[in-house]
Amino acid sequence: MDITELSLMNTQASTMNAVGFAVLDMSMETVEEAGDSMVKMMEQSVTPHLGQNIDVSV
Repeated sequence: MDITELSLMNTQASTMNAVGFAVLDMSMETVEEAGDSMVKMMEQSVTPHLGQNIDVSV
């Protein structure tokens, strides 16, 4: 191997790493957004006053 091939391989590896990190960053953002959406959905579905009072008649 000569210097040119090593330089080319190093550049390709660096580019592949950069692309991998970019894809990972995008997927992490998507997961965070999905988590935030799920938390909002759960907060909206909760009715805190439900079940606090019991009306019992015999």
